[in-house]
Amino acid sequence: MRVLSINIKKKAPVQKVVILIGLAVLFGFFSIVSPNFLTASNISGILLATMINGLLACGATYIIITGGIDLSIGINMTLTSVLTGMLVVKAGVPLPLGIAAGICIGMFIGFLNGIMVTRMKLPPFIATLGMQMVTKGISIVLTNGTPIYFTDYPGFKKLAGGSVIQSSLIAIPNGVIIMFVVAAVMGYVLSKTRLGRYIYAIGSNKEATRLSGIKVDNWELLAYMIGGTMSGIAAILMSARLNSANPSLGSGYEMDAVAACVIGGASLAGGEGSISGTIIGAFIISVLTNGLRILSVPTEWQTVLTGLIIIIAVYMDVLRKKK
Repeated sequence: MRVLSINIKKKAPVQKVVILIGLAVLFGFFSIVSPNFLTASNISGILLATMINGLLACGATYIIITGGIDLSIGINMTLTSVLTGMLVVKAGVPLPLGIAAGICIGMFIGFLNGIMVTRMKLPPFIATLGMQMVTKGISIVLTNGTPIYFTDYPGFKKLAGGSVIQSSLIAIPNGVIIMFVVAAVMGYVLSKTRLGRYIYAIGSNKEATRLSGIKVDNWELLAYMIGGTMSGIAAILMSARLNSANPSLGSGYEMDAVAACVIGGASLAGGEGSISGTIIGAFIISVLTNGLRILSVPTEWQTVLTGLIIIIAVYMDVLRKKK
């Protein structure tokens, strides 16, 4: 365990410097080629776009470090949003209680994923893909494909879009502040606590960790529950931003989250990754998508470029491991 932590500390600064340079290059390039990029409204849009993906990616980081994957986090967010809307709008549950219930629903879906992986011994890819299909179907059945609007709760929208930190240049949305606070807490837990050490150990060598007396299944289950909790928080902020719960949203977010983790230095083989790197990776995706949109690049090509970045990032990880 001691050797493992030292190796991670040696690799992490180099990775972060490289991806920070990549983010700076992207930011500088789009600022030069488009006068509309470096504006207060556009920067605010980038922050809001990163808010959701950043939270989902933070949860995915814990899971990926264990050597697993969760393909249901995007649709988990959708179902959580829908159920929160039904509780608050249709059942009349007080908004704060509905928000708390929504976060718990996300955590419960993560718990179910963890049970399938740790107790039923299903491959994480299959277990979470199945959960993705189940939650997507439930979301559509419950709403009949119709959004649920929070029009009677005008203050709800301020949770994501309002701003308690403003300046003459830009206002930082509340949801973005929440994302940074959550990321800071998760980063501390991952790097400074027993949970973080065990998660890295499980991803590095699960069997050796088990033989050392650590209850691997329990800690791995907790990682999936944390991922589900992040989906719950993202669902609340997404609902607040749109002022509605839309059952057609959520699909594709899991790929952006995984991409942010991989770009940020997490290894799909497990054992490596950091929350700070993941947040930088999420910003890279947001800046790239936003810049290409401003340049009127078709959505299809945006997807192609994102996919190529993921392939390159994974290949670089493979080359690093060989060395």
